[in-house]
Amino acid sequence: MRRNLLFGAAYLICVTLVIFIGFRHWAYDDPFITYRYSYNLSHGLGFVYNPGDRILSTTTPLFAILLAVLSPLWSNLPQLANLIGAFSLALGGLFIWLLARSWEARWIGWAGLLLYPTFPLVVSTLGSETPLYLAFCLGAFAFYAAKRYPLVAVFSALAILTRPDGALVPALLGLDYLVRHSKFRIPERLRGFSQSVFHRPTGIATKASPAQGFPWRAILLFLCLTIPWFIFAWIYFGSPLPITLATKQHQGAMAISQRFAPGFLTLIKGYASSWFYWIEAILALFGAVFIAWRARRWLLFLSWTALYFLAYTILGITRYYWYYAPLVPGFIVLVGSSLWALSGAWNTRRYPAPEEPRDQPSPGERHTMFLAGSLLILLLIFQSSDLLRLQRQVDQRAAIYRAVGVWLQEKTPPQASIGALEVGIIGYYARRPMVDFAGLIQPEVAARLTTNATYDDAALWAANQYRPDYLVINNEQFPLLQQGYLADNCQILKRFPGKGYGYPGSLLVYSCK
Repeated sequence: MRRNLLFGAAYLICVTLVIFIGFRHWAYDDPFITYRYSYNLSHGLGFVYNPGDRILSTTTPLFAILLAVLSPLWSNLPQLANLIGAFSLALGGLFIWLLARSWEARWIGWAGLLLYPTFPLVVSTLGSETPLYLAFCLGAFAFYAAKRYPLVAVFSALAILTRPDGALVPALLGLDYLVRHSKFRIPERLRGFSQSVFHRPTGIATKASPAQGFPWRAILLFLCLTIPWFIFAWIYFGSPLPITLATKQHQGAMAISQRFAPGFLTLIKGYASSWFYWIEAILALFGAVFIAWRARRWLLFLSWTALYFLAYTILGITRYYWYYAPLVPGFIVLVGSSLWALSGAWNTRRYPAPEEPRDQPSPGERHTMFLAGSLLILLLIFQSSDLLRLQRQVDQRAAIYRAVGVWLQEKTPPQASIGALEVGIIGYYARRPMVDFAGLIQPEVAARLTTNATYDDAALWAANQYRPDYLVINNEQFPLLQQGYLADNCQILKRFPGKGYGYPGSLLVYSCK
């Protein structure tokens, strides 16, 4: 036990430090909306984006509150968020390892430890709530496999408070527990289906679980953690659901946008350019066959991945790359299960009952285990090299957006309102009331994002409706706004040439009547 604790602590520290040091300056626009909620909350301005407007525009209240609580210790919220994200990635890898130990699948555990926190897609979400959200979800599965149900309740509740779609995890685990353990009457056909699909033996000797009722203490703990937030949000915001869901659905309906499912194919095309991801994809396909054949208990975990994809497809939200990161744990499990099959370690002789001695592997088994281990190390090396490439791909907007935000804070009156298309970084540093042309702050703007509309149309409507004192415009993106509203009501106050920031075009700050 002590050695396992030391191993876990060393793993968490090393992985966290490596990722944070390499990506401590990683930034993109969307998470800065949450940072502004945290800043306002910690400075007594309320749990709001624009002071005085009680609108829930962050999808992650728990992450915003966590940043606000920790801000006295680390005032640089973007770097603090990256540190939390790096730790969460390490924690997620450790939870996959613990889950695999409970389900006697060490190769899946090793794949989780090495490949999950180094997968570029999840690392690219640093700064957002996604790594923390995934850590909570993975923790719920790990503790469920270990039958530590109070901790399942805690991590499931934290997952929901971090992102609303975290509700898929307790719903799935609760249904599985009900079917397998409940004393309540469940149709035998349904019970038999669950046992045959999700719990086919893997050749590992296990004891049958006795019938038992609901873990009422865990359920009560779950409710105590979640209900207070929903009551507060209903009273404070008028709804516990963030307005961003409807906004992303409106954005997805636009002809110029791409919905979640087609966007997944676009994402795959990007990774298909690297040959080693083809190897991982082939391993994942082989792993899916192996799980369906010999390790069906893992179908419970993969059901979470499938339900997540199905839910986002049905919701019809627009494509943002960080929405695909929750698919990575399922992919890593499939790759690990393929290595498990390749190693031959699933053989029934290799995993007798705990009280029986384990057989020594044969020379042939040693060779296959060496092959599987070598392949895992090669995948780690290739993914790490891709991380180095990702590290050099700095978001071209971050630097110029920050410069604009700082200038607005220094040069404009405190109550001056500012309109912009992306209000994350600019709004965080400007500390001014913002009008968002993408509809994330004002739901009325989101309603303008219809099938044939463009962001230029929404910007023109928002400018006429809210009459912001200043506008931040890319000189190549808003011809309608420039030809009409800007020409009649505004004048250029400051120009930020994009060349010095690696940004295409320029950003213009207009002062309006």
